[in-house]
Amino acid sequence: MTAPRHIFRTHIRAAVDDVWRALTDPEMTRKYFHGTAFTSNLTVGSGHRYVMEDGTDAVVGEVEEVDPPHRLVVTWRVLYDAAAAEEPPGRVEWELTDAGNGITRLTTIHRDLGRSPVTSAGVGVGWPWVLDSLKSLLETGEPLAPVAEPDERPEEGDGAAHRFAGIEANNSTWELLGEAERSDDEAADLLERAYAAGYHWRRASGRGPENDSRAAWLLSRTHAVLGHGELALWHADRCAAIVAESGLIDFDLAYAHEARARALACLGRLDEAAAELQAGREVEVVDREDRQIVESDLAAGPWYGLTATLTA
Repeated sequence: MTAPRHIFRTHIRAAVDDVWRALTDPEMTRKYFHGTAFTSNLTVGSGHRYVMEDGTDAVVGEVEEVDPPHRLVVTWRVLYDAAAAEEPPGRVEWELTDAGNGITRLTTIHRDLGRSPVTSAGVGVGWPWVLDSLKSLLETGEPLAPVAEPDERPEEGDGAAHRFAGIEANNSTWELLGEAERSDDEAADLLERAYAAGYHWRRASGRGPENDSRAAWLLSRTHAVLGHGELALWHADRCAAIVAESGLIDFDLAYAHEARARALACLGRLDEAAAELQAGREVEVVDREDRQIVESDLAAGPWYGLTATLTA
């Protein structure tokens, strides 16, 4: 399953060219992006920086795609936070679309954060304010005034800590899932991490049905990898039920079918497994990279006796 990502859609009463300039002009970014100036020559393979007023770098990365004024993709490594600076870089994508009536739809996707929980937690809160400030600048001529954050957020309380711990547990489970062989002690460790992820996500702030379905999916995959067919199917059925009840589609629906297929294969119920696998492959996953992730997981074992079906 994919690494965590954040998606934001902002509708701005401004021309596409003006929104593009707001994203790439250092004088404009300094007004709405926490005083940082975006600097880059905007060619593929070149670097980019968000430079603070004292000249130090807040964010650095590389330009991967550029199609003015409609698309910009860059890698994103946070430097303003010491803990985040130790994490792998993510990737930020901007898509600018003319939505008609003088409105530009700006889609911001921050992805590849599966091993970067500190960055993920920070940008999940930070991007909405930055994008709202950009919108305000273009529509009113003034960015948003700085907002004083309270020292404590009692409405979140332990929920924020649980969210952070859930991301950590999820990522650490993935570190062990890919091992070809494991001892009994390592198998126990793997299970404990997967259940810890589910425990924390259930109590996390901002929890949604997609979090519940993915926690159930992770438990199903873990049990399937360990050969626990009945438990794998129990959690797969729970994942599928959450997806159905919540109306989740696309990526999560494909994985609900994948979980049931793998669990059924583990139990030797290959005809049923093949039907679920085919259903998963037929789900429309719109995002190209998400589709690649789904296909990669469908190709990864263990599939027990279903290998011939996979390669046919």
